[in-house]
Amino acid sequence: MAEECLICGKPLMYTNEVREMQCVVCGKKMLSKACCVDHHFVCDDCHSSGVALIKTICLNSKSKNPYRIALKLMQQDFIHMHGPEHHVLVGAALLTAYKNAGGVTDLERALNEMEVRGKKEPGGACGFWGCCGAAISAGMFISIISGATPLSEDEWGKSNLMTAAVLAKIGEIGGPRCCKCNALIAIETAVDYVKAHFGVEMEREEEGIVCSFYRKNAQCLKERCPFFPKKSK
Repeated sequence: MAEECLICGKPLMYTNEVREMQCVVCGKKMLSKACCVDHHFVCDDCHSSGVALIKTICLNSKSKNPYRIALKLMQQDFIHMHGPEHHVLVGAALLTAYKNAGGVTDLERALNEMEVRGKKEPGGACGFWGCCGAAISAGMFISIISGATPLSEDEWGKSNLMTAAVLAKIGEIGGPRCCKCNALIAIETAVDYVKAHFGVEMEREEEGIVCSFYRKNAQCLKERCPFFPKKSK
């Protein structure tokens, strides 16, 4: 079944009108542009309440394949079809595979930093800001492994070019958003980018990546998605 509202399962709606909403989980009030058709609103903190478990799973992984790490994370109950939890997931999967493939980084410290940074980008940024969180997560990954700061030169450039490369591919496909599709595009793009610019070769899916989540997405791009099963209708 397609996954929509986490409370009632009904379709979500987004507007350009900012309204005060009250989270039905924690009761916190805030301004938002999104809720379901029955006006249920779940804040980003509650939507991403399980992201701390991402670090635990990643620290116990020996895989050099960021797609398989991401897939294991996506199969957890705390990762929904869409949501800001993907803004941490992408970078965490890449950091883990990078470390396991021989990249030099303090993984636990890097994952902590990835969680702090990733949680700061709100859900819906892909549409409202024009900058998908999966792409930014890949850029954060490069920033973390290179030690980039706003005053860096080469590291600053590489981080921004990583984000730009992912955004270009996501933008070419067009919307509506799919957090799974965008996350996989970010990971694929980062694998090639890291090999070319950092000399670390993470593993990739030799037979290609095939999405197993499309039935949960009411707005699935189907044949426009590069990961949509070729024989499915």
